[in-house]
Amino acid sequence: MFKSFEDVLKKARELKKTKKVVLVGSEDVEGIKALKKAKDEGVANAVLVGNKETTSKIQKELGTNFPTVDARSPEEASEKGVKLISSGEADILMKGLVKTATLLKAVLNKEWGLRGKNLLSHIAALDVPTIDRLIFVSDGGMVIRPDLQQKVAIIENSVKFMHKLGYVYPRVALIAAVEVVNPDMPETMDAAVISKMAERKQLPPCYIDGPLGIDNALNEYAARVKKVSGEVAGKADLLIVPDIHSGNFLGKSAVYLSGGTIAGLILGARAPIVIVSRADTERAKLASIALAVLGSN
Repeated sequence: MFKSFEDVLKKARELKKTKKVVLVGSEDVEGIKALKKAKDEGVANAVLVGNKETTSKIQKELGTNFPTVDARSPEEASEKGVKLISSGEADILMKGLVKTATLLKAVLNKEWGLRGKNLLSHIAALDVPTIDRLIFVSDGGMVIRPDLQQKVAIIENSVKFMHKLGYVYPRVALIAAVEVVNPDMPETMDAAVISKMAERKQLPPCYIDGPLGIDNALNEYAARVKKVSGEVAGKADLLIVPDIHSGNFLGKSAVYLSGGTIAGLILGARAPIVIVSRADTERAKLASIALAVLGSN
């Protein structure tokens, strides 16, 4: 169990295996700062794709010298960046100053893109001062309103990723507004079905329970008060949210209400994709890079 992003960075450093990251939209000061730190830590090296003139000015100011591939539009940068990954010249794709939709259009290209057979889903990792461990959240960035089958695919992506991080049996909470099954609340019905699927070994190895409220998923005292017990209650590592809105609100509230840091990746492609907000800090982007390095092994 990781207690903070510092633990993630330490584990990535211990791999002693430098990965190459492609930053698409390289006019991204915080992104280049994060890559500089990742290189200094021995975690990753980088190739920058974007406007060469602007990128060169940023690199001069920051004292970096990463190779740069010139691109005159976000679409050109996205295509060139994805092709570096699909050709095997680099390992991890990272979003810089390009729109997510533009980058994902290139990722999904049928000829040279990175899409495999799996559903693409987003996973966020939250490092907040009020909780004694990292909390993972999915899916607050890709699938708008997942049905039962898509929720299962989201869980499969997330749990397999957490196995790569070293979580043997991640504790997965299926989040709803209440911790009881209510036919008028479809999210609780899906949670009950998925819990039974896990019981019958239809999901990758993990502890899974739901529906659970966010309070009794994260806090053992709240779980005891509400008489919710089990391997997950109060000890969840991964929160599976019912829709993109709840996941998005949850992730951003960790930053803007709790003073935390959020890292983010897209899973299910043929390589990890670092996706964070263009407004995120160097620390958030470095944490995302470190998670991608661990997830690419």
